[in-house]
Amino acid sequence: MPPSWSRKIVFALTLLAIFVFCSRAQAQAALLMEEPYGFFGTLNPTGHTAIYFSRICAETPVKLRRCEPGELGSVIAKYQGIGGYDWVAMPLIPYLYSVNDASEVPGHVNRETVLNLRWQYHEQHLGVLGAHVFEGNIVHGGWNQLIGVSYERRIYAFRFATTEAQDEEMMDRLNDTKNRSDFNLLYNNCADFARSLMNSYFPHTFKRTIFPDAGMTTPRAMAFKLERYAKKHPGTELTVFEIPQVPGYRRHSHPNKSVAASLITTGYAVPIALINPYLAGGIFIDYLVRGRYSNIPRHPEILGPADLSALASGVEVVQAPPAASQTGTAQPSPAQSGPAVSAARSALFGAPANPGLKEIVDPHE
Repeated sequence: MPPSWSRKIVFALTLLAIFVFCSRAQAQAALLMEEPYGFFGTLNPTGHTAIYFSRICAETPVKLRRCEPGELGSVIAKYQGIGGYDWVAMPLIPYLYSVNDASEVPGHVNRETVLNLRWQYHEQHLGVLGAHVFEGNIVHGGWNQLIGVSYERRIYAFRFATTEAQDEEMMDRLNDTKNRSDFNLLYNNCADFARSLMNSYFPHTFKRTIFPDAGMTTPRAMAFKLERYAKKHPGTELTVFEIPQVPGYRRHSHPNKSVAASLITTGYAVPIALINPYLAGGIFIDYLVRGRYSNIPRHPEILGPADLSALASGVEVVQAPPAASQTGTAQPSPAQSGPAVSAARSALFGAPANPGLKEIVDPHE
């Protein structure tokens, strides 16, 4: 074979490898298991579920488009009390921190700071939802559910690979479907919405179960079934990350529980036992056998505000040189690029910077 042909073949294979790598690096989504918090989280400690898409961005909170280069995607979830809408989409960083840029995220907050950040973002971006959408309170949620989630609770992100065709189909489906609310805590909640979307990527995988969730769909069960599916299908490329709660605004959020664990570990167990001790005994056995399953690795990689592009790119978090200023606010250098500035995470949350992704340890083995 002439040398010129050899060079052409090598060049073509190189281009193909680059194309395949870049395609895979950008093909990411994540199931977000958000911990319960506050008064409602005590009454119903199952938590919240949302889905992050790296290719799908929010043109408005209720209209989707393809992401432009450099954008980090959006988080889509089902809510109650948002102007009658069934789902709302928010850009990733505002969803977590109520700001537009990771460099603006405070390392410690108080109530006044959180309220100011939320109102500023609301005035600039959320007017499209309508003036009748109220802020929210201890009883009913409002637009405050959509931004600054990391001030309220810790989040576990179960990242998985997607294809461009799947994401396009999902975007068209949500844009073309009537976006009207029919929220119901028992059979049409946030996890049911996520179950419907996830079954588009993994058909017939996410189903309701009688045990240990009494026929309800819960965030914990969704994450468990995705993990179980990924064990049998390595192409899922499942990786689990922890997005910490920003300290100062609330007490630490609580771990997500199954329905059985919620009933046994709260005051609900007492009236159930008084009314029907056999039912209480069955729930307790269900809790012991299936209700305590774990789906969080022992040492998940921690993603601070400057590390979030790891969710979109699938590239490992890389340790950066120590920050020159320890002001408590993430300050990534303009010269730094890529998915991670691990020193910012250390400055923000007091967590040690890891040199790379740690091996995910399967708690079921």
